[in-house]
Amino acid sequence: MLSQKKRIWGWMFFDWAQQPYATLGLTFIFGPFFASVAATYFISQGLDATAAGAQSQSLWSLGQTISGLFIAFTAPLLGAWADASGRKLPWIFWFSVIVVICAASLWFLTPDGALLIPVLILFWFGFFASESALNINNAMLPSLGDEKTVGRISGSGGAFGYWGGVLSLFIMLLLLAENDAGKTLIGIPPLFGLDPETREGTRSVGPFIAIWYAVFMIPFFLWSREDKPPRTIRPTISKVFSELVVTLRGVFKRRSLGNFLLGSMLYRDALNAIYSFGGIYAALVLGWHTIQIGVFGIIAAIAAAILTWVGGLADQKYGPKPVIMFTCWVLVGVSIVVVGMSRESLFGIPLPEGSMIPDIIFYICGGLLGGAGGANYSASRTMMIRHTHPDRPAESFGLFALTGKATAFLAPALVGLFTWWTGSVQLGFLPVIGLFLIGLFLLRYVDKDGDRAEWSAYLPQSR
Repeated sequence: MLSQKKRIWGWMFFDWAQQPYATLGLTFIFGPFFASVAATYFISQGLDATAAGAQSQSLWSLGQTISGLFIAFTAPLLGAWADASGRKLPWIFWFSVIVVICAASLWFLTPDGALLIPVLILFWFGFFASESALNINNAMLPSLGDEKTVGRISGSGGAFGYWGGVLSLFIMLLLLAENDAGKTLIGIPPLFGLDPETREGTRSVGPFIAIWYAVFMIPFFLWSREDKPPRTIRPTISKVFSELVVTLRGVFKRRSLGNFLLGSMLYRDALNAIYSFGGIYAALVLGWHTIQIGVFGIIAAIAAAILTWVGGLADQKYGPKPVIMFTCWVLVGVSIVVVGMSRESLFGIPLPEGSMIPDIIFYICGGLLGGAGGANYSASRTMMIRHTHPDRPAESFGLFALTGKATAFLAPALVGLFTWWTGSVQLGFLPVIGLFLIGLFLLRYVDKDGDRAEWSAYLPQSR
């Protein structure tokens, strides 16, 4: 029989396996590469550089919007089904197969943008599968510890995942991803004879993510076990759906849970927008190339690994709510800097030509973004546990995913709209600040200990 320590390590290996899809794919390697390829493609279609950059960012936000909607509306039902059947691992397995296939396909985004739209669709479909697997994995967290230890476990798992992101970024930058001169960070051509002219080193990020995910999910499946034995009676869609409706109605009567889900919906949406567009901002506003963005990513990931672990300790000592509120204020500050800075000026103050001030500030912002974002998510899932019935964790985290993605279209859509309206990538981030502030306001009405006393009153009685 597996020890509890091995089960915890198995659960944490999911974060380690999954992290490069976000770190390398969403933010620091593929996202900026997609932006540069798309911008070049739109310039070839007759747009000027500014309009092409805005069009590129808008296209990326559209993909994120659609993927987020799919996650939002499937997560609660998938979670409820997993609870009803008592099976979580098969869902994670099949979602993982999709992740590996979609990640590998990123190789086909060539610099001419010939397959721009198909690769964009595959990337976001893989993201949907990755996030769906994460939601079900999160539902396994309550079985790994008690109220005093689960915050530390959550933080340690998040930190472990970020260290995986750091290592994967180092490998990509040192050995594979090339700059405009065709060299990696240590001045060598990409390994394995990859052609810098067609950006094969950077494009290898897709197969790299796929191999990484497949290899490091092995410890997860070896050491993870279902929380409870499978049900002897197979659930039906109608029964699962009807019970989910009862649960959803109960949410509106639970003041603390309702405000937490609504508040976290907004601040997590804002955080995901920064993650998604951070690398694109660096490429379009600051003119950074892949190597510079990758170094930025390493700084952010190291800060995330350290501060997420620290946040887990703070969560264990003070509870998740103070951690969430503090990190939200840090992220508001980062967003204000992003809006107020360009290569030429800082909050309207002109900078000397060639000034390194924007670069230095953005590196600092990367550290704050990574650290605050990691600690924020870790504490948020701990807070969700304080509002979760032990018999229905997957359904509860399905609701957590629903609210995390139900308005997943909102921040990207607002960023896209403001970018188009103002014609400025920086001003496109203005709505993000508002989302953080509204989320902070709603957190005032969240009970720091959750609402366990209200669980039984709003659960279906048929199970």
